[in-house]
Amino acid sequence: MPRNLDLTALRSFVAVADTGGVTKAAGLLHLTQSAVSMQLKRLEESLDAPLLDRTGRGIALTAQGEQLLSYARRMLVLNDEIYGRLTSNAYEGEVTLGVPHDIIYPVIPQVLRRFAAAYPRMRVHLSSSFTSTLLDEYRRGAIDMILTTEDSVGQDGETLTAIPLVWLGAPGGQIWKERPLRLAYEHRCIFRGFVQRQLDAAGIAWEIAVESHSSRTIEATVSADLAVHTMLAGAEPRHFERIAHGGALPDLRDFNVNLYHAATDNPVIRDLAGFIRDGFYTLQAPAMA
Repeated sequence: MPRNLDLTALRSFVAVADTGGVTKAAGLLHLTQSAVSMQLKRLEESLDAPLLDRTGRGIALTAQGEQLLSYARRMLVLNDEIYGRLTSNAYEGEVTLGVPHDIIYPVIPQVLRRFAAAYPRMRVHLSSSFTSTLLDEYRRGAIDMILTTEDSVGQDGETLTAIPLVWLGAPGGQIWKERPLRLAYEHRCIFRGFVQRQLDAAGIAWEIAVESHSSRTIEATVSADLAVHTMLAGAEPRHFERIAHGGALPDLRDFNVNLYHAATDNPVIRDLAGFIRDGFYTLQAPAMA
């Protein structure tokens, strides 16, 4: 007699694997911790295999759990795609989402994948620009939803997480030791003024070595060890390296990642916002150990 896997339990299992623990997974799934734990227990019993190693301080996947994870992800994607295609035909059109280029990865591709499965007839127009530009477009009604990186948060926004700003230079670069400190920034980069004020407060002379509308120009300059730059941690390109300055440069603080969208009962906007919240909630979860 064939046996069937419980998709709800599989979803809890994947959430635990993604977030690193039952508590975070429960928050992501809007369930109690006991409900998630019970689903995991039933899943292990149905497969007659341990999926989670609970002997350490944290939770880790067993060999069987790692094998199941790949299958579980594919099953859930297929489930969501089928459900979306058969139940969401009433929603057609386009929604515009604006995101600063430095926080597109790793969350937004996952969000777009979930949205496409839930609303296969909807298209997402992704606009990547600077926070100041996105705020202008949002306030003019030219864009439906935006993410921003800001010092604080506007009255109609919500803060999803805070990410530290870090100093970046070329791998093995030495330009950060020179004075005046050479900076490279895009014209409308929101971090530019903040960094300049921090340098002034620390009594460190600086100069703008390169300014451009193009992020590629900034990347080429910094990777050539001709200037330094700052970005949110985790957003830096592979050809950048965090500067271990040992206190020679000012410490930089966290910046908010904020979400703005018009107050609406439209389920498309509501669900897209929910997928984004889930993505950044998962991003905050500690690594499984």
